Amino acid sequence: MKRQVLLLISIFCLSSVNGQVSYSIPEEMAKDSLVGNIAQDLGLDVKRLKSGKARIYTGDSAQYIELNRERGVLLIKEKIDREALCRQTTPCALHFQITLENPLELFPVTVEITDINDNAPVFQKEERRFEISESAVIGSKFLLEKAIDPDIELNGLQRYTLKPSDNFVLKLHSQSDGSKKVEMILQKPLDREKQEHISLVLTAEDGGEPQMTGTMQIHVTVLDVNDNAPAFSKSVYKASITENSAIGTLVTKVSASDADKGSNGEVTYVIGNSMDAVSKLFHINSQGDVILEGPIDYEREKHYHIDIEAVDQGGLSDSSKIIIDVIDVNDNSPIVNMISTSGSVPEDSAHKTVIALMSVNDPDSETNGKVHCVINENLPFEIKFTSNNFYSIITNSELDRERASEYNITVTCSDEGVPSLSSSVTLTLQISDVNDNTPVFERSSYEAFIVENNTPGLSIFTVKAIDADWKQNARVSYILEDSSVNGVPVSSYVSVSADSGVIHAVRSFDYEQIKDFHFRVKAQDGGSPPLSSNVTVKILIQDKLQKATDRALFEVGLQNGEIRTIRQVTDKDAVKQRLTVIVEDNGQPSRSATVSVNVAVADSFPEVLSEFTDFTHDKEYNDNLTFYLVLALAVVSFLFITCLVVIISVKIYRWRQSRILYHSNLPVIPYYPPRYSDTLGTGTLQHVYNYEVCRTTDSRKSDCKFGRAGSQNVLIMDPSSTGTMQRIQNEKSILDEPDSPLEHLGEHYGGFILSCYSK
Repeated sequence: MKRQVLLLISIFCLSSVNGQVSYSIPEEMAKDSLVGNIAQDLGLDVKRLKSGKARIYTGDSAQYIELNRERGVLLIKEKIDREALCRQTTPCALHFQITLENPLELFPVTVEITDINDNAPVFQKEERRFEISESAVIGSKFLLEKAIDPDIELNGLQRYTLKPSDNFVLKLHSQSDGSKKVEMILQKPLDREKQEHISLVLTAEDGGEPQMTGTMQIHVTVLDVNDNAPAFSKSVYKASITENSAIGTLVTKVSASDADKGSNGEVTYVIGNSMDAVSKLFHINSQGDVILEGPIDYEREKHYHIDIEAVDQGGLSDSSKIIIDVIDVNDNSPIVNMISTSGSVPEDSAHKTVIALMSVNDPDSETNGKVHCVINENLPFEIKFTSNNFYSIITNSELDRERASEYNITVTCSDEGVPSLSSSVTLTLQISDVNDNTPVFERSSYEAFIVENNTPGLSIFTVKAIDADWKQNARVSYILEDSSVNGVPVSSYVSVSADSGVIHAVRSFDYEQIKDFHFRVKAQDGGSPPLSSNVTVKILIQDKLQKATDRALFEVGLQNGEIRTIRQVTDKDAVKQRLTVIVEDNGQPSRSATVSVNVAVADSFPEVLSEFTDFTHDKEYNDNLTFYLVLALAVVSFLFITCLVVIISVKIYRWRQSRILYHSNLPVIPYYPPRYSDTLGTGTLQHVYNYEVCRTTDSRKSDCKFGRAGSQNVLIMDPSSTGTMQRIQNEKSILDEPDSPLEHLGEHYGGFILSCYSK
């Protein structure tokens, strides 16, 4: 318990300069032990740690330290074993970063792990046996196995002792890797006859508090006669090997010679420190060839130190050292880690806005580990190196959501090795909308037509504006701007639908009162603040009757297309009237068609026909219609002559009957046929008969008929049109009435005939 208290007291903050904080803690601290007050040392408020979602970023390394945002302190997450973490490397430290968001911030933190004396020196073998010839000369050297203590500095291995020391003494040699070579030196000649077996104890001690030791038993068997020991050609051998070399690769060759003859001169090579992991990676055969036995990785170990020994049959030996340098090859691609990213940024973000932080690391060395990062071309972003293998992605030009609403940013990091290795990571960034676009009308101005006598509420046409923004910022509303027409607010003439832009007529227009007017419509989006634009709309009122010889005489029905007289026809009116009627639909755009109507005013049917022959027809008048009209005239003339003959015959017959009655003795009773009329036309006989000629556009055998008085007028369409001629008339012929006074047919005659030609 006392030891733990002392260790906790030794925790202290080393430095806090320029946002970088360093701590020093001993290894083997218990879980949840305090490392340091990071909020205080960084000069941050605990609230900032919470709001910024502070967290520890360690990359691919294991996380031994955790952050308590509530207290603003660093705590031990799991017990740290310095020897497992760093082996013999000093200093041993954990490097990580504290990251904050809104705004993005990065604080490097270093925690040094100090050593405690928690490991005793250990020999791989509990005992070692030597066979030494009695003829061994004083000063003969015998290499002993080194003890291993994972601790460092004072807590590491400090010294060796050998007891008893009658015949042998210890000699230590410092080596380039910081270790010590342990040799047992013969200081007194051996006498097999006096002492054939010698037992020694080798003790290894560290300098920790309390001190810890390890021991190994040494058994020496004294042999007879072998007075020459092997000798290596070099005290140190140097070699190099490329990482990832195949197993079985020859690393180097060593040699040792023995001046003895026979079996006493035969030399065997062995690797001295068999406890070290190096003994599993390399093997030396009887010829002195050092061969690779396992995989080597430059990123794990850059140098290997191998103790070798040459032993003859008499037990005499010599030692040497092999230093192997591992040559790096470019076998690691850069490791790219996104530390923090922004999912979206507004399109009006400032220049150099940071959108992501990332770290890049390549375990290779020199040029193989030098990394350059780029992003895909033609993007408004750039990558910027910050420090210590950290990069930031920032904007380098203006963003426009209407041009691009999303970016896939690919970061490619390549090293300088040959061949070069690279890694890529893709970041998806959304561009959020800002109301920076004004609604734009499809036209600079609008002009629309509406026929007079329209129904109130009739849709005239539609204005349309488009906003390049998104969602609410692109939602367009249409507003009728206040203005007046002839002193009357324009809102009493038209209205506009806020959502669709459809313009409706509020009232029925009269061409004779107003022929055109204009107003302005505003298109406003739903942004904050809203943006708007205006457009001028001109409405032109059209007569339904487009052209007429005398507009005061005729009118046309708005819905049914009936052409009627609006007053009595007088002698002052022109005998020939030509009307042009336009009809159009309510579609967008509106479609229309026109038809010409020729009207002749006459007192007799032949006169009507003569008047019609004087009308100028269109160039595209169909010759078939002319044929039909001539045929109709011939038939009518034939019927007219036939009627005259019948009337004359009836007259003669009645005259004869009257003569017979006159000469008879019977009383004379006047007889008046039904509907008899005097010459003044005061009787019941109708004064006007309409002769109707009905033709179809696709038949040469259409029937011809006399129509009775009161039958409706007929419109005869141009055969080139696609319309179908309709006939609405009284189906009873004048001959259906047996009492009809046909003799008055030629005396009372008149009416209207309309000839219609479509365009």
